[in-house]
Amino acid sequence: MSNNFICPFCNSSFPLVWDNTYKSYKPSFSSSDTHPLETKYHTNTIKLNFYRCPTCDATSLTLEGLNGEFANISMPIHPNSLAKQFPEYIPKSIRSDYEEAYSIISLSPKASATLSRRCLQGMIRDFWKISKLRLIDEINALQDKIPIAQWNAINSLRSIGNIGAHMEKDVNVVVEVDPYEAERLLKLIELLLEKWYIARHDEEQLLTDISNIAKDKKTLKSK
Repeated sequence: MSNNFICPFCNSSFPLVWDNTYKSYKPSFSSSDTHPLETKYHTNTIKLNFYRCPTCDATSLTLEGLNGEFANISMPIHPNSLAKQFPEYIPKSIRSDYEEAYSIISLSPKASATLSRRCLQGMIRDFWKISKLRLIDEINALQDKIPIAQWNAINSLRSIGNIGAHMEKDVNVVVEVDPYEAERLLKLIELLLEKWYIARHDEEQLLTDISNIAKDKKTLKSK
């Protein structure tokens, strides 16, 4: 487990301190264990992880399957996804697609990937004002507009399993993908939201603040 946890309510990162910001329970049909160092589990045991954020005081809950029939289970319980909370100046349709894609990533990776592709297309059309018939054509049109590392990351997704094989088709077509592919696509969406929308907003805010400071100084000097 990572030594830090990012709060899904306020996006703060905090260290995991047993019985302070973190606690876990490991119940099964025949037992319920709360000892942090216990490693012997009964068959079909789950692990409930509680995280208490020291910044906003919210409590998050996740579930992990440790063995038996539950071995491959891993999912957030509260909130029902670990999607980041992005600012309202990002279009609601983009945020909604991103949040919904995150909420179903464990239940249906292919549906999650479909929403993520639609989210990516919405970002390209809204932020860069590029609108073409195919998503692949929109991605190609981005090549001379963004840093090469960003474009390579977006373009490289075309070679990842079935996501890449169908990117040139209808963005709403549901294709087979695995959870790792769907998760990588969501991480790319997060990165682009940070690099495009939030970076632009922060830059504009900084320039406005500096301009206002200069105006205030000029006004004081004229008095």
